[in-house]
Amino acid sequence: MKEINQKNSSKNYRMSLRDAVGVFTKEVVNCLFDENFQQEHRERVRNDFFKILKRLAIKNEVHIWDVFKKSFNEIRKKLDLDAFAAFTKDPAAKSLEEVYLAYPGFYAIAVYRVSHFLLKLEIPILPRMMSEFAHSVTGTDIHPGAEIGSLFFIDHATGIVIGETTIIKNNVTIYQGVTLGGIQVHKSLAKTKRHPTIENDVVIYANATILGGDVVVGNHSVIGANVCITASVPENSIVTVESENKIFQRN
Repeated sequence: MKEINQKNSSKNYRMSLRDAVGVFTKEVVNCLFDENFQQEHRERVRNDFFKILKRLAIKNEVHIWDVFKKSFNEIRKKLDLDAFAAFTKDPAAKSLEEVYLAYPGFYAIAVYRVSHFLLKLEIPILPRMMSEFAHSVTGTDIHPGAEIGSLFFIDHATGIVIGETTIIKNNVTIYQGVTLGGIQVHKSLAKTKRHPTIENDVVIYANATILGGDVVVGNHSVIGANVCITASVPENSIVTVESENKIFQRN
């Protein structure tokens, strides 16, 4: 332990890179949705990307940028479906524009889809830094390694955790405070599936907790608020917690 402390204390981690990644993340999201911004600032965004890769000692930056830039249209198509899901499912949404500009859950999904693509390119550290930036501004922690399908809607966003090996299929809705996590946290399990699978057309209400890599929530199921699940749920199920509330009339 002493040797590790001595080694780490002498290493320069360039913590200011966190700020640079935050700026870059905002720029990339702007490029996805704002054509004028992309045309006016694309050279700056490209150069910022190169600087980040250089500080992370990642080579071949021109090729990486070209592949990344080509992904923008596909990522935008996925996000348009996510925005449509939010608009059609949330009665409070007055327009699609409101979803794009004002919904923290949608912003967290946007950053996830960008960081997930970079992770698939085997870019180290940067995808996780981007997801942590989104976490800091939205209260939603989506690991870039999670696999998330289309028409994904996060309502209210705050306090959500989606672990690295989570699989979420299509047309899934989750509410604030939901955790899709692991039961065990041993380092030896790093390369195993530790987080649940959520199948198609599932709704997970506020503060529900679903734990375990072998856990599957079946198609068309509804997971009620405050439920804790550590075993698989068959399709077409409704899982709730029995209410203990007692209501008394005041004199």
